[in-house]
Amino acid sequence: MSLREQLRIMVVDDMSTSRGLITQALDSMGIQNIATAGDGRTALAAIAQSPVHLVISDYNMPEMDGLHLLHYLRSSPATQKTGFLLITGRADPEIINKGKQLGMNNFLAKPFQPVDLKTAIEAIVGRL
Repeated sequence: MSLREQLRIMVVDDMSTSRGLITQALDSMGIQNIATAGDGRTALAAIAQSPVHLVISDYNMPEMDGLHLLHYLRSSPATQKTGFLLITGRADPEIINKGKQLGMNNFLAKPFQPVDLKTAIEAIVGRL
């Protein structure tokens, strides 16, 4: 079984259009185990029930932004090694540096092409 068949990914974004675009790009890469959540709290609850290898999260979300989600993931022994890819329309050095301090594995600036997403994912999990 290939990595793309085994890989479990959680896509977290408060905008359904963005979730759909990311999910569609993942699907075109042959990744089939994709879960989605519209906010960080829902994502954490889902991951607690069904762990994932990688979280792809938007930065700007209400209540719990992507960096807060990352903080919670890194704070729990069960999820501290989960890969984390932050997607942001605001690739400010401050946001990126804070993400790195929290243990972010990679980031991707919006807008992006599916090939950029694939490259960012492969930098975390290996060749798909």
